[in-house]
Amino acid sequence: MSRSPLSTSPLSSTRLRAHLDDLRVRGETAMGLFLTAGFPSPAATLDVLEAADRGGADFIELGMPFSDPVAEGLPIQEASERALRQGATMAGTFETAAAFRRGSDTPLVLMGYANPVFRYGVSDFCADAASSGVDGLILPDLPPEEADDLEDAAAAHNLSVTHLIAPNTSDDRVRLVDARSTGFVYAVSVTGLTGSGLGAQDATDAYLERARAIVNQPLLVGFGISTNADAQRLTTHTDGFIVGSALIRQAERLWDDPDLTDSERRQGIEDWARALKGKDLDAP
Repeated sequence: MSRSPLSTSPLSSTRLRAHLDDLRVRGETAMGLFLTAGFPSPAATLDVLEAADRGGADFIELGMPFSDPVAEGLPIQEASERALRQGATMAGTFETAAAFRRGSDTPLVLMGYANPVFRYGVSDFCADAASSGVDGLILPDLPPEEADDLEDAAAAHNLSVTHLIAPNTSDDRVRLVDARSTGFVYAVSVTGLTGSGLGAQDATDAYLERARAIVNQPLLVGFGISTNADAQRLTTHTDGFIVGSALIRQAERLWDDPDLTDSERRQGIEDWARALKGKDLDAP
């Protein structure tokens, strides 16, 4: 039987949660960027992450490639397929996380699906994630009612766990997700897949306003955001936004262009991230 949401043990502040809380106090909008590990190639993943970091990412979501995703649109599905064809593994994902951590204090979250985590072994997975410099976990297909083992193992290694809500999530369930999440509450903007575009503005605004009135944790919105205008629209009632498919498309375009140098590719990601966040491209 799943534990009561009120019985969840408190988690000491992770790098992720501390940074999100600090941004809330300062009234700044958080930007999270998602990239599939092993994409656009195993050797290039770290370059993209580091460029996104320099471009102003407040945290990074590193996707764990999986053959059967249930929430991903075409760009991230294809990124996973490409990564797996090039030999991406969980061990490689941890190696990428560790390499990123050696050069940055920016919070790093692993996002993916429950099957590879359970196959790896929940306790071993959390131990190896923590030792690789990871700060939190997001498993969209693992509902909070079935997440006791993951939450306990994550807490033992000071990893946050983030659960998701959607426009059709009831108020009671939003409260459950808020109580069980220890990183932030991930508000899916539409009842659809990643990269599917944004829904009707009035309905989305009403949903996020309702969620904001219930959620005490940091509340971040994702799915369908590709521009700074999208981000501004969806952060009226949230603490930040998350972009994945648009970064995948940028990385694919840059790394598949044989006429570009690696330096130009990295600069392209950094400039794109700055524009997404609304930062002056000349600012440090």
